Amino acid sequence: MTQIKNTSFLLLLLLIVQACDKKETTNKPEKNNIEYANSSIETMIQNMSIEQKVGQMTQVNIDVISKGEVYKLDVPHEIDSAKLDIALNKYFVGSILNAAGYPFSRKHWKNIITTVQTKAVSEGSKIPVIYGIDAIHGANYTVGATLFPQQIALAATWNPTLVEQAASITAYDVSASGIPWNFSPVLDLARQPLWGRYYETFGEDVHLAKTMGKAFVKGYQGDDPKHPQKVAACLKHYVGYSFPLSGKDRTPAWIPDRMLKEYFLPTFKTAIDEGALSIMVNSGEVNGIPVHASYELLTKVLRDELGFEGIILTDWEDIIKLYKDHHIAANMKEAVLLAINAGVDMSMTPNNYSFNDALIELVKEGSIKESRLDESVRRILIAKEKLGLFETPYPNFDNFPKFGSKEHALQSLQAAREAITLVKNESILPLSTSTKILVTGPGANSLNYINGGWTHTWQGDETKYNTPGKNTIQEALKILSPNVTYMEGSGLDTNINTLETLKEAENHDVIVVCLAEDPAAEGPADINVLDFPEAQQNLVKELHKSGKPIVVVSTTARPRIIREIEPLMNAILLAYLPGDEGGTAIAETIFGLNNPSGKLPFTYPKYQGLNITYDHKHTEKINRFLGQTSSLSEYDAQFKGLVYQWDFGYGLSYSNFKYTELKLDKKSYTQSDTLNIEVTLTNDSDIEGSEVVQAYCSDLVASVTPSVKRLRGFKKIKLNPNESKRVKLNIPVKELAFVGIENKWIVESGEFTLNVGGLKTNFSVNE
Repeated sequence: MTQIKNTSFLLLLLLIVQACDKKETTNKPEKNNIEYANSSIETMIQNMSIEQKVGQMTQVNIDVISKGEVYKLDVPHEIDSAKLDIALNKYFVGSILNAAGYPFSRKHWKNIITTVQTKAVSEGSKIPVIYGIDAIHGANYTVGATLFPQQIALAATWNPTLVEQAASITAYDVSASGIPWNFSPVLDLARQPLWGRYYETFGEDVHLAKTMGKAFVKGYQGDDPKHPQKVAACLKHYVGYSFPLSGKDRTPAWIPDRMLKEYFLPTFKTAIDEGALSIMVNSGEVNGIPVHASYELLTKVLRDELGFEGIILTDWEDIIKLYKDHHIAANMKEAVLLAINAGVDMSMTPNNYSFNDALIELVKEGSIKESRLDESVRRILIAKEKLGLFETPYPNFDNFPKFGSKEHALQSLQAAREAITLVKNESILPLSTSTKILVTGPGANSLNYINGGWTHTWQGDETKYNTPGKNTIQEALKILSPNVTYMEGSGLDTNINTLETLKEAENHDVIVVCLAEDPAAEGPADINVLDFPEAQQNLVKELHKSGKPIVVVSTTARPRIIREIEPLMNAILLAYLPGDEGGTAIAETIFGLNNPSGKLPFTYPKYQGLNITYDHKHTEKINRFLGQTSSLSEYDAQFKGLVYQWDFGYGLSYSNFKYTELKLDKKSYTQSDTLNIEVTLTNDSDIEGSEVVQAYCSDLVASVTPSVKRLRGFKKIKLNPNESKRVKLNIPVKELAFVGIENKWIVESGEFTLNVGGLKTNFSVNE
């Protein structure tokens, strides 16, 4: 290993080590973990060598144990027995991740998992490996698995029961592959639409993301993660990952402590309380400190404040990046010292053993105590025990009769149906199957464009791996109607046959334009501007010349600005990234076989540089010109409503819903009370439909400037034609809390407004 030559850095390291020695929580086993640890685990730890303990803390990529070079594995994929021997008998590796860049059959997964586990439990440390995978929207690296809508689309359903079912089926399919650990869900808040992983989130709102995240963890782990059809959840990416100042993946975030606590921590706290077994760390930095090196965030906040007892896992090469990218360490050894002392339990190294070598050296020279290793190893072994790996290191691969079943496909279809959000309808939708329809645009004939990244491959752009038998939008429309014609019109950013498409439009009654964006994941999914590419906008503009009504279907990873072309559209359906069943769900919605019930999980922007969320502050008066003292009534009238295209929580239906008789059980509450809300919801139409009843509260006066409103509760309700229901919502007063001046959660006494469906009533909270 490279020796530290800088004397000042040596002194700094000495101070770090001394400081860590004084922090008892760093070197003492955590009380709650000991309660979970049985005597056999403690005996196991006592009998392990330093090398074996470090091995348990190491996660390597499948490339390390496979034939072929890293990132250039042989096809078809094979395990290299010599490399596997090095991994398990020399380095005692405790965890492996990933596929070889393309989806494996269940048969091949069985071969991999069986080969690895057989050797792991009989040689080396004799401890089963915990295998992990990025099953982001279904078991996307297993051939024949059910693919669901991406998380942002699931958030648009506002249906936590449906979301839990999607997670449960994903767990089933991942387990059917022999894999017990899924790196999901993403609990980052979507507040920077340029960021490439926007679509992997549950949207911009804390309450919605908390609710959906809890449902996902429950679906993955169930009541007992040891169940053979359940997997360990891994919460991503702790913390602040989704709010990079530049909009680029893995770049710095600057988040005030108050904002971090109030907006970015609660989603993780809720999932931790649900029992999540692991957390993956933000690859970037927050306020100048890489999270992988932050004792404050990983130990003081995550462990001590949030009460997390499970595995803290790095993301890809992120300890290496502490010296290669962040430049807070001079070499790998210094980087490992910082990360382990900060609180990291397992390193996704992932393509070499540099972590092992460095950590072993640090322990043997006394820079890191062996007892510190024991803490991490204990957490890892407890997770393996909770998953039943000591009892059954590989599952019964034949015990999954519903894998790839029609039943699971129908669940995915229902999720796609409920995600679709109707944001504009000038009495054009639904269409009759007798209507002559011209369907065009880049999204019309691509499964990749309705699935997005993390679909069979990392970027999701390989057509040869697409699921057989699934319909694109134009194919699904043609199945339901003989009066559908397809023409390309344009590519994502190129004109193909726009003028020919315009001429063809003369022979049709309605034009369906399918707008889309490139499937991509992580950094490659970052974009520079939110506007739709010019070619797609021009397609809409040219087709408008036909005088025929235009229905737009948008399948994108984030909101894309349509301000200039929106007036040319008669109806707009946002389908997000609806997955393999998305084409069918969209076609059903266009023809009225599905009544749209989706609601926006984000605020849809209208301008490129105006990124505003629904819960903005009162002073963000961006619909008027600030700084003038004269009357601005004419200015306000002229520019009113130009702040955003559509508000968070917005979404139309083919039904007409009315809200009446909003009532609270009382007008004054104590901080231990619960708001018992009732409102009458009526389906004032002849069409069965579902509505999301949303309850927003506004703190009228607070010691820290309050948001104009905050979502505090919601419930999805299905109503028959002309049916009314009395809907009840229960919101604990403690849910009205905010992070106050002293940086602590507080509910202040004072006046509040409750808003449900446009109806308002006031109430007060007292000491």
